Amino acid sequence: MAVDSKFKEMKAAGINVIGFGAGEPDFATPDNIKLAGIEAIITNQTKYTPASGMPALKQAVCDRLLTDTGVAYQPSDIVISTGAKHIVYVALRTIINPGDEVILPAPYWVSYKELIQMVGGVPVIIHCRESDHFKMTAEQLRAACTPKTKALILNNPSNPTGMMYGKAELEALERVCREEDLYVLSDEIYYKLLYDGRTFTSFAALSEDAKARTIVINGVSKSYAMTGWRIGYGAAAAPIAKLMGTYLSHSTSSPSTISQVASIEALAGPQDTIETMRHAFEQRRNHLVERLNAIDGVSCIVPEGAFYVMMNIERLVGKTLFGQVIRDTDDFAALFLEKGLVAVVSCVGFDAPNFVRWSYATSMENIDGGVDRLERFLQEEAIED
Repeated sequence: MAVDSKFKEMKAAGINVIGFGAGEPDFATPDNIKLAGIEAIITNQTKYTPASGMPALKQAVCDRLLTDTGVAYQPSDIVISTGAKHIVYVALRTIINPGDEVILPAPYWVSYKELIQMVGGVPVIIHCRESDHFKMTAEQLRAACTPKTKALILNNPSNPTGMMYGKAELEALERVCREEDLYVLSDEIYYKLLYDGRTFTSFAALSEDAKARTIVINGVSKSYAMTGWRIGYGAAAAPIAKLMGTYLSHSTSSPSTISQVASIEALAGPQDTIETMRHAFEQRRNHLVERLNAIDGVSCIVPEGAFYVMMNIERLVGKTLFGQVIRDTDDFAALFLEKGLVAVVSCVGFDAPNFVRWSYATSMENIDGGVDRLERFLQEEAIED
């Protein structure tokens, strides 16, 4: 967000910058969803709802999860909040006591570590290698467990890596979670955005035991291009969901009623716009990966989901560009924005200091323009605005 903020600042100043920072679709919210929100305003659906969400929206979540993942939930298992990030926080606040350890595979979305610490938990980082497709093994998970370990956060598909755990990989992790009696916060916000014909398996779908120990995190922001509507949801065993609802009632209270009504339409209405977006993202991914891997000095593996590419700049670390030594991707990203007029996200904050994240939730024209500027930047040719 810091990179995106600087990018927008420069753009507002009239500088010709190209941005690959923000983690949100560049598509408009589908018309049927927008119209549902407008209708909610016109028909005066503008009052408070129950703190944990409208019953109709909870039912829509249950129906969607059953259809998409095969996991059956009741409305009493569902909590609705102002975005999936807040659901992660409330879930951690519900199950974590001060001093409890929470296992977090790296690279990780930057907020996870902070959220763990905000509730008094202790993050235990497992570093996952690019050669392993940035995925944690069951052996790594078992080795990281101690008597203080309480939970695992799993983002599948992942931000920032775009990699996805398949069913067999999840089953191996699930065995360890059962043996060690761990809660699992399974953030599945990108579950609709998969490529190359892959199919998604929810952690909660692995077994009844897995369902009982899993808090599924999801929302409408990525799949339905509704980032600004601020609706996320959690699915968990009813006693956990009830406690999460209690925290919500004393913190934010209910989310926007208008956004909730629109989200019912998103989840229960036509789903064809998701495939339109997914297909466009897949084409963009293929093009960006091909172009990046054709440039000397950088490389990337092919992501399996979401809309991010992790560019490896290890061969550039220690080198000098424009008179500045590149110590890590913080240096790279700042200099690339200044001299190359391209905003990408340094993965230092994701615990992956040799990587830069590109979001391909942008046009083909921008992708080509950004990579063209990368080629010039690495040849130390500053872009003149």
